[in-house]
Amino acid sequence: MSLSPHRHTTDEHKLRLDEGEDGGAKMGFLEHLDELRTRLIRSCVAIAGGMLLSAVFVSRLTEVILAAIESTVPAGSSLIYTRPGEGFAFYFDVALMSGFVLAAPFVSYQVWRFIAPGLHANEKRLVVPFVLLAAGGAIVGALFSHFVLFPSMMSFFASFDSPRMHFLPRVDDTFALYKNMIIGMVAVFQIPTLIFVLARLRLVTAGFLWQHLKYAVLVAVVAAALLTPSSDPWNQLVFAAPMIVMYVMGIGIAWLVRPRANSNRRREAKSGLGLVIAAGVFEQARRRRGADREVSRDADR
Repeated sequence: MSLSPHRHTTDEHKLRLDEGEDGGAKMGFLEHLDELRTRLIRSCVAIAGGMLLSAVFVSRLTEVILAAIESTVPAGSSLIYTRPGEGFAFYFDVALMSGFVLAAPFVSYQVWRFIAPGLHANEKRLVVPFVLLAAGGAIVGALFSHFVLFPSMMSFFASFDSPRMHFLPRVDDTFALYKNMIIGMVAVFQIPTLIFVLARLRLVTAGFLWQHLKYAVLVAVVAAALLTPSSDPWNQLVFAAPMIVMYVMGIGIAWLVRPRANSNRRREAKSGLGLVIAAGVFEQARRRRGADREVSRDADR
């Protein structure tokens, strides 16, 4: 029994719909969920491995954090804890945060592997800069929060210390503030990574981002006012400045990405122009050779 041409075309069309850009089969909803579960499990295993490694040096890590806190409180003040499990929770959270920072490159790679099936073959080559930018942003954001943002915030809170109102911060509250600031700065320092990916996917351009710079500044100021637990303008500025700097850096990254495509077009245009010139020269030489043959024939006659 023979199939009609129309049915054959329809089956071929369905086959194309079921295939990806690179000839591989597209993933269904359940396959996406299974892929997400795999990536999450691998990321959690990597973070657990980082925690185990950090547990070996947890005493040194806690000393670094406690020293940063004690340098901002008034003389004679110290951290206190009032619940039995508060001290253990502090050490556990320090190991967890350190494990996440150590596992940041691997976690970034797992995020990329999850979104890579939906990209074209040339877009999948962005894995190396994506992982480097994401991991570097996480580390730099954590360092900025530790050395700049958190000490500034704690100094502001400690400035209200007086003989009648002594500042004795609790471990749980203080470290919660420290942890939230690090998480916030790690997220903020991912802005260049996000803009890099969007620019390479041709979803945003440097010109578009530059035109909306004033809105980005407004969003950064409003976010700093909402997220900063103090009304001090200096602390709000310290919180908003990294957002604006990361956005401007993202504009520069988007601008650096675009010339590569333009240069490829120029190279293609130059190569095409070279082929046209070479064809023209070849045609002129062929005509000249034909004319010389005609002249030689006339001379022989």
